[in-house]
Amino acid sequence: MQKEIIISGFGGQGVLFAGQVVAYAAMDSGKQVTWIPSYGPEMRGGTANCTVVIADHEIGSPLVKNPPFVIALNLPSFDKYEPLMQAGGTLIVNQSMVDHQARRNDIHVLMVPCNEIAEEIGDKKLMNMVSVGALLSGLTEVSLKEVEKALEAHLPARHKHLLPKNYEALKRGFEHAQKEWDKVPA
Repeated sequence: MQKEIIISGFGGQGVLFAGQVVAYAAMDSGKQVTWIPSYGPEMRGGTANCTVVIADHEIGSPLVKNPPFVIALNLPSFDKYEPLMQAGGTLIVNQSMVDHQARRNDIHVLMVPCNEIAEEIGDKKLMNMVSVGALLSGLTEVSLKEVEKALEAHLPARHKHLLPKNYEALKRGFEHAQKEWDKVPA
């Protein structure tokens, strides 16, 4: 088994942290993992993405050309990665920041209003965890419980008070995506 994930958006949306949490969850559960960040020189407000590869064997290359899983947190990321995705892949789209539908019909597209869900929870910065929760609805190699444990183990001490809201964001993203999966034709 080997799963490749690209998480992409603007700097400041928590793209790199979202990838780290998924990578930590997989690593802490005994899987092989790579995590590679990429961001422009301006960081906050510029583009940022990271690649996570999870496997049950040694990973030959951390580079991903046609990802089976993508989280697109903004319109430029959506436009960039939709054409590159592997047929049959899953594209998690932050519906709050994307104003049009996918062009491809050979991938699963899950529209999730990440910003609105995060604001309902009480912190707009949680939109990245909403998207990770949505990802976990289709990425069975990492569970919601494993990501919660990774957050608890790896979140800096100064942010530990945010754990309950992070858990809520994960759960709400997962639940929203589950409803989207129910709409996908069998």
